[in-house]
Formats: sequence, C-alpha cells, structure tokens
Amino acid sequence: MNDGIKVKHTVKDSVFADLFQDKKYLVQLYKALHHGENIDITENEITDVTLKRILTDTMYNDLGFMVGNKQIVLVEVQSTWTVNIVIRALMYLVQSYQEFVTKHDMNVYGSKKLTIPEPELYVIYTGDKKIEKEYITLSEEFFGGQDTPLDVKVKVVCDGENGDIINQYVTFTKIYTAQYKQYG
Repeated sequence: MNDGIKVKHTVKDSVFADLFQDKKYLVQLYKALHHGENIDITENEITDVTLKRILTDTMYNDLGFMVGNKQIVLVEVQSTWTVNIVIRALMYLVQSYQEFVTKHDMNVYGSKKLTIPEPELYVIYTGDKKIEKEYITLSEEFFGGQDTPLDVKVKVVCDGENGDIINQYVTFTKIYTAQYKQYG
C-alpha cells in the first residue's frame, strides 16, 4: 500500500552523499577502494573537495576528497552505465585542480614546478549491466585506443569486498531498486 507517499527519485544519490559526509565512512571508503593495502589514515587527513553547485548551475560531482595534500580521490556513482563518465571525471578533475591551485595561491604561470595531488578516479556502478572492464579510458572509449596527448583512466568498481562499505552501498541500491520496482 502506497498511501500517496512518493519516494524521492534521487534517494540512492542522497544516501551516498549523506553517508560520505561523515569522515569515518570516507576512511572506510578509501580503504575499501585500495582493497586491504596497509593504509593507515585518519579522519584528520581527509578533506572534502566535492564540487557542489549551491548558487549556480555549475559543474558538480558525487564525491571528492583529498588525503593530505598528496592524493585527490574523485568517486562517481552510476546506476545506468555510460562511458561518458570518463569525460565527466576529466572535467571534475580539472575543476578540482583549479580550486586546489587557487586555494593554495599557486602561480601556474611561474617557472617553479607546482606540487599537485595525485589523482584517483573511480566509478561505482550499481546497475544490472555486466561490466567486464577494470578501467575505462578516454583513449580507448573515444579515440580507438590511439595514443593521444591526454588520457584519463577511471577504475570501475561494481561491488566491493564482502561486507565493506562499497559492498554495503551496492547491496542497498539493489534492494532499493527491487523494492521500488515492486512497490513504486
């Protein structure tokens, strides 16, 4: 029985965004993305750098965070598969670097070499289509694998390890989707 209550269309995105506003879950996500490597980071080492559109219709992404000033991690969640995520990841990364350079008052026109964080780009895919690739790249998907002056590599995550935070989120989305199809 529905009782006229409509479920928020963007509930999966909202849960993802709300979940990872909490740094303790960001630490878990970071560790899950690195599949058990001996990673010893704390909540204090993580800074949110998610692109948000608050007052304008500018670019925004699902999740961005920095680990110290050494790594910038951008994570997108997709329930419908599209290789266009590679282009969006590139755009988010460029915007994130722009904000980093501005925040740290760096001179991109100067002769001194800048120190920028190493990027890690991920897409967590929660849909039903079977995705066989571990990575998708700009050169493979859009330029036939040719060597191009610019390439972007996005790691595809379709599930996490049993019981980790990625696996829990993917399981939630699949249960939600099934329930929504059944009950609306």
